[in-house]
Amino acid sequence: MSTAVVSPGESAQSAVTYLSKSGTSFDSRFTLKILRNLPTIRKQVDATNLATLIAEHYDETYAKTILDLANLNYSGEFGQSVPISPEVDAFLHLLVQVWAINEDGVDTEKLMRLGQLSVKHLADSYNRRSLDHFNSKIWFYYVRAAELSKNLFSRELYSEMMTAYRTACLRHDFETQSMLITLLLRVLIFTNQIGTASDLVAKTTFPEGNASNSLAARYHYYLSRINAVELDYGTAYEQITAAIRKSPHTPAATGFLQTANKLSVLIELLTGDIPARRAFGSREQPELIAPLQPYFALAKAVRAGDVNQFQNALKTHEAALKKDGNLALARRLRQNVIKTGIRVISLTYSKIPLKDICLKLCLDSEESAEYMVAKAIRDGVIDATINHQKGYMQSLDSSNVYASTDPQECFDERIKFCMSLHDDNVKSLRYLSSDLKDDLRDLQEAREREKELVSEMQDTSDLDDDDMDFDF
Repeated sequence: MSTAVVSPGESAQSAVTYLSKSGTSFDSRFTLKILRNLPTIRKQVDATNLATLIAEHYDETYAKTILDLANLNYSGEFGQSVPISPEVDAFLHLLVQVWAINEDGVDTEKLMRLGQLSVKHLADSYNRRSLDHFNSKIWFYYVRAAELSKNLFSRELYSEMMTAYRTACLRHDFETQSMLITLLLRVLIFTNQIGTASDLVAKTTFPEGNASNSLAARYHYYLSRINAVELDYGTAYEQITAAIRKSPHTPAATGFLQTANKLSVLIELLTGDIPARRAFGSREQPELIAPLQPYFALAKAVRAGDVNQFQNALKTHEAALKKDGNLALARRLRQNVIKTGIRVISLTYSKIPLKDICLKLCLDSEESAEYMVAKAIRDGVIDATINHQKGYMQSLDSSNVYASTDPQECFDERIKFCMSLHDDNVKSLRYLSSDLKDDLRDLQEAREREKELVSEMQDTSDLDDDDMDFDF
């Protein structure tokens, strides 16, 4: 099947013609081709061409509504609207949204109403699987417009998204389902409704096998953030690792990778581990070096077990951490810094007064030092005892780590990671085409005939050898 070439001079019109011809095939490849070319089409289209397309394909009343919401001026006459296919209809609404949201001085209120008009128009007019990818993109820009206009707290928007999600589930529109779940989680996390977000995850099913990698990466990122806030750091680290692995490693995904790696470093520190040096950027990933400098300073403070160094790093980079939405998680690291400091002290001194521990760790009182030491002993951070009467800590002889369950737990985590990676690879395998199956079947039959021929020749050879023993 020949594919239409989108020319630089009339890219939008060529895309409309291409979608009009492919509307009867019900093949998502045409839609995906146009969506891949959407950034190029957006850059090449201008206000005049876009307004002309709207005026040609819609009646005067509806066309004027779209032009007003998109701040497009049209001085021509509105004639009879040409017949429009559902795919072209969805594409034009999406193109207007993308064009308007990238214009300088955009009216966010009008942009939000444009998105609301688009999703309502397509939902009321069509029920076609071929519009799945268009609907998901239109919903993305609708919610983005609501975020720009500070209307994410709107109960009406949340209700609309839930209604659209139920409809997408009934129609088996997997891409729209994936997009709406990630958008709902983003809205709930952005508005600090972590409990509601956790309930949403428990009561919905993300179509992992049918969703694109970019949406799957976002979904795992939001799951990681929810679990981190709920203190389930082990699950959160697994989710953020999956998000980084599934994310497209392209220039367009640089921002997401930076955000995901920031959260990954924090969660790894909260689990009690120190991230490797390459996690903060390397020669292969230079785009991570500058954004992760605040997290590198925190990691150095945690590794040193120096409370003063940690407080200075937290104060210096407070603005950056707050902008990333990670300030609350970063403040939790103070307990890890104290635990590390206690572990260093227990390895350095066989016996030390609690008052000295209080001074070294900059704690408020000896009671606080006693509490932190007791908690470190209970958590297995150190092997020591506390003499409450005389007020000192007595370190015990270091035990053999191989006599504990630590190696087994570490080995179990690696096995789970390898099995998860294997399962993802198996899911990504494609089924063989019918032509290739026929070729393999013919090849298998040829091999069987060859085996039968070899067996017959061997039987004949054995018979000839036996005949040589007879006398004639």
